[in-house]
Amino acid sequence: MKAVARHVRIPPRKARLAIDLVRGKPVGEALVILQRLPNKSARIAKKVLESAVANAVHNDGLSPSVLYIERAYVDEGPRWKRILPKDRGRAFRILKRTSHITIELGIGAPQAQPRGRRARSTAASQQEEQK
Repeated sequence: MKAVARHVRIPPRKARLAIDLVRGKPVGEALVILQRLPNKSARIAKKVLESAVANAVHNDGLSPSVLYIERAYVDEGPRWKRILPKDRGRAFRILKRTSHITIELGIGAPQAQPRGRRARSTAASQQEEQK
């Protein structure tokens, strides 16, 4: 259950602000968060999330209440290159960045994801201890 918005006309750095807030959350909670944010990136991320939920409901027959955001990431798309004329015949290049926004949904309760380098090493050591 996945949805992708490609060639979205927003820089990846700005799009990641909204995506980072909802990663790992249940779908209902994520929709509320994205609806309350005033950013353009939140409106786009909300559309992608709604598309992923619709894919899960239509294709797999799942209920939206059991879904959570398993993976959400923003990749850089192609850059639009534009020229801004400057004084004395110079030309400055302007890069208009685009994004590819991907949201993948999972079934069940969200699992706590460790954050940071130290969290990864402690999570790996805990898994080794369980074995």
